[in-house]
Amino acid sequence: MNNKFDLDTIRHSCAHLMAQAIQELFPNEEVQLGIGPVIEHGFYYDIDMKTRLSEEDLKNVEAKMAAIIEENLPIVRKEISREEAVKLFTKMGQTLKVELIKDLPANEVITCYSTGGEDRFIDLCRGPHVENTKQISQHFKLLHTAGAYWRGDEKRPMLQRVYAACFDDRKKLKEHLTFLEEAKKRDHRKLGTELELFHFDPVAPGSPFFMPKGTIVYNGLIDFIRRMYLKYDYKEVITPQILDVELWHTSGHYENYKENMFFTPIENREFAVKPMNCPCHMLMYRHYQYSYRDLPLRFADFGRLHRYEKSGTLAGLTRVRTFCQDDCHIFLPISEITAEVQRVMETFFIIYKHFGFKNIKLGVSTRPAKKIGSDEVWDQAEQALMKALDSAGHPYTINEGDGAFYGPKIDILISDAIGRYHQLGTCQLDFHLPERFDLRFTNQNGEMERPVVIHRALLGSLERFFGVYLEHVAGVFPFWLAPEQMVIVPVNNAIHLEHAQKLNRTLTYLGYRTRVDDRNESMGYKTRQIQKGKIPFMIVIGDREMESNSVSIRKYGENFSKTLSWDELQNLLGELSKEKDPIEMR
Repeated sequence: MNNKFDLDTIRHSCAHLMAQAIQELFPNEEVQLGIGPVIEHGFYYDIDMKTRLSEEDLKNVEAKMAAIIEENLPIVRKEISREEAVKLFTKMGQTLKVELIKDLPANEVITCYSTGGEDRFIDLCRGPHVENTKQISQHFKLLHTAGAYWRGDEKRPMLQRVYAACFDDRKKLKEHLTFLEEAKKRDHRKLGTELELFHFDPVAPGSPFFMPKGTIVYNGLIDFIRRMYLKYDYKEVITPQILDVELWHTSGHYENYKENMFFTPIENREFAVKPMNCPCHMLMYRHYQYSYRDLPLRFADFGRLHRYEKSGTLAGLTRVRTFCQDDCHIFLPISEITAEVQRVMETFFIIYKHFGFKNIKLGVSTRPAKKIGSDEVWDQAEQALMKALDSAGHPYTINEGDGAFYGPKIDILISDAIGRYHQLGTCQLDFHLPERFDLRFTNQNGEMERPVVIHRALLGSLERFFGVYLEHVAGVFPFWLAPEQMVIVPVNNAIHLEHAQKLNRTLTYLGYRTRVDDRNESMGYKTRQIQKGKIPFMIVIGDREMESNSVSIRKYGENFSKTLSWDELQNLLGELSKEKDPIEMR
């Protein structure tokens, strides 16, 4: 492999190679080329054509790409005037390229790259590219296609986006493909259906239907957070779903966030379905008079939220239109910001460690272009967050311009079992909503003072956390959270079923989630089904177990069983049940 060019240049050249191969494989079809940028691990190219590229088509495209590489064709850069470019791509019937050319800045230098001569293949591109096709890496793999609106506009045509992986050596490509296979096995949408946890239906785009098993997990997450609230002195509240738009004008959401909101007219008034809980909590605080003795005041809310997300961005549980956050707003004096932020960060690290997320990254997101409030207030808020992290010794990066419109925030990213990072929880500092809602408290001098608000979500969106965590554990939930904790299997229904049912009633009474598998199927079939369901324990009842009042128990993922007495079983289950709370809370 020629190391003269960096990997991005090689990937970019490979994207052009793929576009050329598609055009040459479909000579009798109009193939419109959109854009083909480099992305992490490879590239994609947006294509508009009648044929829906199949898996077999992608294999043929790969073979054609390899053949073009072997031709050792020159790749030539050419500067061209705007008029010449429009004329050239119009003649070629490339209307998408013509649109891109017309939208380029007036002072833009327009360049094209040809492969094997302009009559063979030419594309609009800034470059750079390799000098000939032999210098393009052959360590690539076309992965799949997906729909993508032209220029991200849902009112424009839907194109085919062809994704590809590309590396500079075979080992790296193989490692990446192995990673993708593992990710595919862990896909929460696939697991959600297989384990009967949740599904989606076209009648409610971006809105999951949680089945009984999924609801157990969902409520288990809420119960877990509620136990954290007892330790950290949070007060849970319940707030309305639909509120007059005047509230959203006051909060600033209408002017800064309305494209993500749902609206409805009611009795000649305009209402909005809440996308966030914060304005409701501001109203609740304002309804009463508080003093410094009452602060920090922590309002926690599991209210359902609705946000309009474009259909093309919806992605299982990780991007939905209806969701719930373990949301909280903390009202406090300015003097207590550092201590409270450190307290919030303590809860983050306890929780994520408990769920098995070992690698955590922190980022401070600063003021966006679209914001409310003065730069002086933003300076104060950003510095307060950084001071809190610095004082606690937490390293962090700066994400310029990525804050909320009302304040800077700390984003928490966690690495899952296969090394992917996900943004889950957040901690945001807000000087502006207390001012917009004219919130006050009586300080130690008997004077009225304005509080600061911390917006804080630990798991974040429960839906998103559910999806990320499901992939992290590959569907194997810990005992305390598993929808079904044990399945009891009688060896012979005629002899052992009554005893199995009695054991089931006892375990259910003790609070465990169990059932009896009394189907008229072989023991081997039942064992395979229970393992497929990723259920923590399978308990077998036969003659020996009935006689000795014991159980034969097999743990998920193990190929052997062991015999436990009733007391030993109770001790085992009791110890496992303690794991529902972090060590710090026991």
